[in-house]
Amino acid sequence: MRRSTVSALYPIGLSLALIAGLFIGRDMGGGGAVRPVFMLREPSAATKIGEVLELIDRQYVDSVEKQALVDEVLQDLLQRLDPHSYYITAEELRATQEPLEGSFDGIGVEFAIQRDTVVVITPVEGGPSEALGIRAGDRILKADSLALTGPEISNEDVMNSLRGPRGSSVEVTLLRKGRNTPFQVAITRGKVPINSVATALLGADGVGYIKLIRFAKNTHAEFLEAARKLRAQGMTTLVLDLRGNGGGYLTSAIELADEFLPRGRTIVYTQGRNSPRQDITASAAGEFEDMPLAVLIDEGSASASEIIAGAMQDNDRGILVGRRTFGKGLVQEHVDLPDASAIRLTTARYYTPSGRSIQRPYGEGIDYAEDLEERMVHGEFLSQDSVRVDSSQVYTTLKGRTVYGGGGVMPDIFVPTDTAEGSNYLTELFFSGALNDFAFEVADKERERLQAMGSPEAFAERYQVGRTLLNALEQHAKADGITVDPRDAQRSERQIGLRLKAGIARNVWGNSGFYRIMLETDNIYQRAVQELDQQQAAR
Repeated sequence: MRRSTVSALYPIGLSLALIAGLFIGRDMGGGGAVRPVFMLREPSAATKIGEVLELIDRQYVDSVEKQALVDEVLQDLLQRLDPHSYYITAEELRATQEPLEGSFDGIGVEFAIQRDTVVVITPVEGGPSEALGIRAGDRILKADSLALTGPEISNEDVMNSLRGPRGSSVEVTLLRKGRNTPFQVAITRGKVPINSVATALLGADGVGYIKLIRFAKNTHAEFLEAARKLRAQGMTTLVLDLRGNGGGYLTSAIELADEFLPRGRTIVYTQGRNSPRQDITASAAGEFEDMPLAVLIDEGSASASEIIAGAMQDNDRGILVGRRTFGKGLVQEHVDLPDASAIRLTTARYYTPSGRSIQRPYGEGIDYAEDLEERMVHGEFLSQDSVRVDSSQVYTTLKGRTVYGGGGVMPDIFVPTDTAEGSNYLTELFFSGALNDFAFEVADKERERLQAMGSPEAFAERYQVGRTLLNALEQHAKADGITVDPRDAQRSERQIGLRLKAGIARNVWGNSGFYRIMLETDNIYQRAVQELDQQQAAR
């Protein structure tokens, strides 16, 4: 059967048939004789698979975990349709919903395991721990009677012990620098916000910077709060960073796009075989329709991020800077199943206002999962000339500029990956966690002195990573089994120093400290600022 002829309801009916088939439980006769299973002359696909699973349940040589088998069959079935239709168990569904719902129940700390000890990186703003005065740098030794120290402790252990139903209580044993003995704090678990805005900063010349890391239920409200604060502080242009943002709720993307587009402009439209075209247009409610805008994108920008990028580009609203986006433009319908699991079935495609399908190609002969690696090998991240554009899919923006389809959204201004300061030593430092560990140790040792600087801005201006600190990092790396090649260390010295400084800032001031440092040498951000400055000067 060709994929295009499969009914959209077929997987749902088949899913229900599979589950029902495991519990039919009819007597197949005694004496060990096996009666024919398929009693229909021309059984439907759903009946056939249900009967096969019944046979397995009754006569297979070994015992079978029925639910696990059903889960595997459903997952395989749906993923054969397209890359983004899939089955979600009840447990997985609860876990995946938390980031998009915008909150979870717990004590509200960001933590890291440093040398077999759980350390608070920062209490989450608005969470229970912040209200009780728990600080960055506090060590969590126990949760109730469960010890949270030692080489066997894992992130999962910590999360399982600290999360729990809202209103429940956990007694946490803490050790704080400057106190000789541990102390206990009883924390009533509550709603802990999961933020969509990683940071909002005001740079020189009135350039505002907002980084969004997801599109969740509260994304629009968070963005408005951040943007209004920056505008009150003097923001005159905005850089919206969607790099690495894998998407989320369509409604949140639409609400955000509406802030930048005048009434009646198309934001996106959807269309499928059994889903008539639906156009979504902007209302008159946009607060930032006249704000000069740059949107940062890369290969990690997907789905809702691509809707924003496509809407801004096709309406000639702002500039896109960076690299081609991921290319995820399939619309999934969420269908809950009776056991609290669910399926997400593709029912339509997203199209930009000019008519471009965001979805990159998939199907027979295409290794969809390896596409990003193929892009890198092909040189797409280094040269715009290496980007494989489908020249047969030509579209025009509102003002007549030419744009191309074929998957993903190409930026207006291409900025390649910066490899000039890369090295094996830098890669090992970063991916082994050694750099982060060392940054924490420095911040923890000097926390009071660093906090006395007053702000991340003052830290960025005054703190210097010198040769003594880099030598100490090299010794730390060697102790962790990392080979330090002097040529690599010299080549990457500036980048290592920058990342170390940013890591120290994150451990003292959170994301606001980290991004303020990293943006200093961020080529995509700097190119966007340059373009906005030129546009402002030309007015």
